[in-house]
Amino acid sequence: MDKRIKLIWDFRGPQSRETARHFELHLRESPLFKPDIPTGVEHLSEMHSLAFMVVAASEMPEFRDALKPHRGSLAE
Repeated sequence: MDKRIKLIWDFRGPQSRETARHFELHLRESPLFKPDIPTGVEHLSEMHSLAFMVVAASEMPEFRDALKPHRGSLAE
């Protein structure tokens, strides 16, 4: 089975929660998005939230180049 990569966009500041939620909507509007691709939002603190998308490692370069995530990690 292909490894899964979690592409991550970090947002910091007092509006990070709302910004991450809004950005997730934009991820779902991407021409690359498919209904089976998991997306979500995590709130790490009052001042740090993130939006994410989990893709197959084989598709990661296409998504990375188009969507410019801040970082990535292996998905669990």
